[in-house]
Amino acid sequence: MDILQQIAADKRREVALKKRCVPEDQLRGTALFTRPTHSMKASLQNRAFGIIAEHKRRSPSRAVINQNVALPAVVTGYEKAGAGAVSVLTDGTYFGGSLDDLLLARACTGLPLLRKEFMLDPYQVVEARAHGADAILLIAALLDRSEIAALANLAHDLGMEVLMEVHSAEELEEALVPGLDMIGVNNRNLKTFEVSLDTSRQLAPLIPDSALRISESGLGEASQLRELKALGYRGFLMGESFMKQPDPGIALAGFLKELPA
Repeated sequence: MDILQQIAADKRREVALKKRCVPEDQLRGTALFTRPTHSMKASLQNRAFGIIAEHKRRSPSRAVINQNVALPAVVTGYEKAGAGAVSVLTDGTYFGGSLDDLLLARACTGLPLLRKEFMLDPYQVVEARAHGADAILLIAALLDRSEIAALANLAHDLGMEVLMEVHSAEELEEALVPGLDMIGVNNRNLKTFEVSLDTSRQLAPLIPDSALRISESGLGEASQLRELKALGYRGFLMGESFMKQPDPGIALAGFLKELPA
């Protein structure tokens, strides 16, 4: 069993427990469930370089990234620096995140929030809406076409957008259901953790113009973003580059100064 299969198995057990503890009707009754959402796609499009700045304490590929800086400082720092959106990891087992992180981020910023999670069940989509998310991540490697369509349709019905993550041309072909708002190309192989920007280069012409192109992982140089923008990418999900610094917001501000306005 590879790491992605292990994560999926753990997540299914976690969701089953949550369903017993917090019924879906209870989630739908929360104050945030009916709040107006913000368009992550529009926010990224309206910037020369749409940075989705990520709050991430740790990851399977890098045991500890930064557990010293408080989430409010990270999120407000990102907003002040000029991020287009904020990605919040809510997986606890592998990334040290939680839904409380998403709630706290929602209280700290008016930027669009992406719930970064291993989404397998409609319950998690409802959870995302109830905790202040504006968009959800779907990972093609974990879902078949019918599951992608069902989760994406539910997200749209609840007023959220969908970032569909792929790692190969085969995954992209399988994942292309109608109405996807954004398609993210993850440059990190989730089975080996190897990173290559060639993935974004190769998949760029295969992504339909109806979806905003986003490149994820392995980004840390201004020259990389300039190259990818020329290939049609408008969004760039970046976490470790900023989180490994003592002040992630200042790190983002410095990085944006290296890019043309």
